Amino acid sequence: MSKYDDMTPRERMEKKRKRSQRYLIVAFVLMMLGLTILLPPVRSRVGNKLDDWKTRFTYWLNPPDEAVFVPEEQDVLGTMVAATLAAYGQTPTPGPTATATLLPGSTPLPTATPTVSPTPLPQVVDLPGVTYVDQHNRWNYCGPANLTMALKFWGWGGNRDDIARAIKPGENDPELSFIDRGKADKNVMPYEMVNFVVDSTDYAIVVRYGGEMGLLKNLIANGYPVVIEKGYYERDYAGKVAWLGHYLFVTGYDEGEGVFIVQDAYLETGDNGTGANIRVPYEDFQDGWRGFNYLFMVVYPPDQEQKVYSLLGPWADDTWADRHALDIANEEIGTQTGIDEFFAWFNKGTSHVELAEYVDASFAYDTAFVLYAGIGEPNEAETVETQRPYRIMWYQTGPYWAYHYSGRYQDVINLANTTLYDTVSEPTLEESIYWRGMAYLALGETGNAVADFRQTVYLNPSFIPGISMLQQLGLEP
Repeated sequence: MSKYDDMTPRERMEKKRKRSQRYLIVAFVLMMLGLTILLPPVRSRVGNKLDDWKTRFTYWLNPPDEAVFVPEEQDVLGTMVAATLAAYGQTPTPGPTATATLLPGSTPLPTATPTVSPTPLPQVVDLPGVTYVDQHNRWNYCGPANLTMALKFWGWGGNRDDIARAIKPGENDPELSFIDRGKADKNVMPYEMVNFVVDSTDYAIVVRYGGEMGLLKNLIANGYPVVIEKGYYERDYAGKVAWLGHYLFVTGYDEGEGVFIVQDAYLETGDNGTGANIRVPYEDFQDGWRGFNYLFMVVYPPDQEQKVYSLLGPWADDTWADRHALDIANEEIGTQTGIDEFFAWFNKGTSHVELAEYVDASFAYDTAFVLYAGIGEPNEAETVETQRPYRIMWYQTGPYWAYHYSGRYQDVINLANTTLYDTVSEPTLEESIYWRGMAYLALGETGNAVADFRQTVYLNPSFIPGISMLQQLGLEP
């Protein structure tokens, strides 16, 4: 018996009409939900959540801190590892199967004694006129945020997105929002920040390696805040202590407390729940700064250049600064252990690259990678001393320069592949892809080189090295 048998024809018609209305309403709701998901804000949130889980799953399958790069040249000169480290009073601690090319670099020069202030500095300096800018609600934005703070200090009227559109435009995918296009770009390099200041503002900027805390205090005491690049440690999704790169805007110091006053675009532990005016102990500041060879940047009005260079003292000469950074690295090689010993050798390589001493740089990086392999074990409790800083090639490209200009093209390719496929969830580091392309080109593999150069420009349409190489090959970017 049908449920319609006791109904009149009119009642049956009304019942069917109401049921059809319900079906239409359900279909309309489902359609609207589908359209809503397609809207950029919602699609972005859903996509970001999926990307997050994809990253977690990728890292679970292939833990990035277990990836170890082993230079191919190790088989030729690997026996010199112990001799080299012994010359610095150390014992090598390579990980399993890890050996590498090691030779002493340049003979350490006598360490200069910089004179940066002829008069005593104030005990406390906290520069006024600082506008705090955070990096939140954006991806990997500490570069644009810190450069915005440095420029705003001198009256610049732009914002962090103005900078990012020029130096961090993100993937060339028009279907993505501006914010989501930038997600794949893991880092803004110092030279990109320099290019923006020089090309897009009326201000000037100076960048040097081998900085010292006394120099920073002198600059700050005379009214010039400083941007530094440093490392910091944070527990990742797996509970491991992970090393990351970061920029800080340094705007003051307090000798009594033994702290620098910094504007941290990421943290929220300073004034009013932001990263403003965080006080960082000198020792912690130094330890973090070591990871980037004590790099610092000063933005200033061009008409004050003479004063800035006077305050820099010997650092005004970039070659002197690079030699001084090399001296610091050589000294720290004999005093640091664990991850900081690795950073000291890596910094030695970076300083040699800056001095165009590429073979010496290669040997220093080889040593660093041997020590890297010996940092930590995959299953032991992770601490600052044992966690491998697997992100370092996201931020620094010195090893590519050293190996490429030493003719070690396969090592460039191998290091790039280790970085792209074993330390990051997606191969989106344009610098690593670029240097792999350069190595392919040197080996005569032009097709692979062109593919890599094109990929760099897709990932970052403002990436001048990739654009330049395509143009040199007679191709459109």
